[in-house]
Amino acid sequence: MKEPRARGSVGGLPITAFSVVNALGGSTAEVLDSLHAGRHGLGPPPPETPFVTVCGAVRIELEALDRELSGWDFRNNRLARRAFLEVEPALARARERFGAARIGLAIGSSTTAMHETELAFAEHLRTGALPPGFDVQRYASAEGLLHVMRELTGAEGPAIVVSTACSSSAKVFATARRWIDADVVDAVLVGGVDTLCQTTLRGFRALSLLSAEPARPFSAERRGINIGEGAAFALIERRGEGPRLLGAGESADAHHMSSPDPEGIGARLAMQAALDEAGVSPESVGLVNAHGTGTPKNDAMEAAAIRAIFGERALTVSTKGYTGHLLGAAGATEAVFVLDALLRGFVPASLGADPVDPELGIEVPTAPLRRDLRIAISNSFAFGGSNACLVFGAPV
Repeated sequence: MKEPRARGSVGGLPITAFSVVNALGGSTAEVLDSLHAGRHGLGPPPPETPFVTVCGAVRIELEALDRELSGWDFRNNRLARRAFLEVEPALARARERFGAARIGLAIGSSTTAMHETELAFAEHLRTGALPPGFDVQRYASAEGLLHVMRELTGAEGPAIVVSTACSSSAKVFATARRWIDADVVDAVLVGGVDTLCQTTLRGFRALSLLSAEPARPFSAERRGINIGEGAAFALIERRGEGPRLLGAGESADAHHMSSPDPEGIGARLAMQAALDEAGVSPESVGLVNAHGTGTPKNDAMEAAAIRAIFGERALTVSTKGYTGHLLGAAGATEAVFVLDALLRGFVPASLGADPVDPELGIEVPTAPLRRDLRIAISNSFAFGGSNACLVFGAPV
C-alpha cells in the first residue's frame, strides 16, 4: 500500500541517500576520507594527451555492465553504475513507498560517451567506416545514459539529462524540487556523471584555461583549471530523514560563450534567488561551496558576487583542487561535499589556495576547520552564463 501524498516542500526536501566516485576514491567513504585527509587525486592525463597537464582521473577498474546492457557498455555508463550501487537500497525503498511511476530521474552530463565517439571518428577517418556495432544514438547522445539509468533504477517517472556544461548536475536539483512541488513525482534520483575525453581537454587548452600544474582556486598564484571525471547521486524524497534541499536559484547572464561576466550579475542573481526560495538570510549561511575553478577571471568574478551577497565574512571553499573540474558531474559532486559538511561539521581546506589572493576580499580557509553548520550553499557557473546555486540545510 502506497503512502498518501502531501503537497509542497515547505521546510525543505530531505536527501535520504547520496554517493560519489571520483579521483579521490572508488566509493563515497574513500572519497570523503581523502577529502578529510587533505589528499588530492590529481595525476597524469590520458596517454593520448599531446601536452602537459594534470587530471582528476578515476584510476580504479570499472566493472562491465550486465549482459542485457552490453550494448551500452562504455566508460561513462560504467562510472554511473559504480556510483549508483551505493544509493540503490534507498531507491528500492522509495519505489516500495511511492511506486515506480512516482520516481523521477534527472541526471547532468556534458560528455556522455565522448571518448568512445572520438575513437570511432578516428577509425572512420582511417578506414572510411565506423567500428562494427557503433551506434550513434547510443554513444553520441544522452539517450544511452538515460536508457542505462532507467534500467538500473527501475524508475518509471519523468526522466531527463540536463547538459548545460558545468552547471548541469546542479540544475537537476532545481528540476527535482519543481517536479515534487508540482506533484509529478514523490522522489527523484538526481546526479551527474562525466568522463575524460580529448574534446574537453584540448578544448579547454585552446581557450588558454587549462593549467599544467594542480589547480589553485582563489590563490594569488592561480593559473587555470584541471579537468576531472566522476559520478555522484542524491535521492530527494517528499518525506524522510536527512539533510535538506532548501532552495535553488538559476540565472542566465549570456555575457559571453566562455568568459564570465566580470561583474558577476548572473552569479548574484542565482545566489539571491536560491536564498529567497529557501527563505533564509545571507547571515545564516555558514559555508559557501564556490564554483572556484582556479582561473583568474572566474575566481575574481565569483568572489565579487559572493561579497555582494554575503560581505567579506563568508567562509568560501573550492574543492576543485582535490578532484579537478568534473564539468557535468561537478554540481552533484560538490553538493555531496556540502551534505557531508552539514552532517559532520567538517570544512575542507581550499586546497592550493595558499597564498590567498588578497584582492578577492573573501575568507578562504587554507587549513581544515570544524564548524557547527546549519545552512550552506553550493555554486555552479557554466559557459554561456548558465548559473545555479543550491541551498542545503542540516537535518531537522
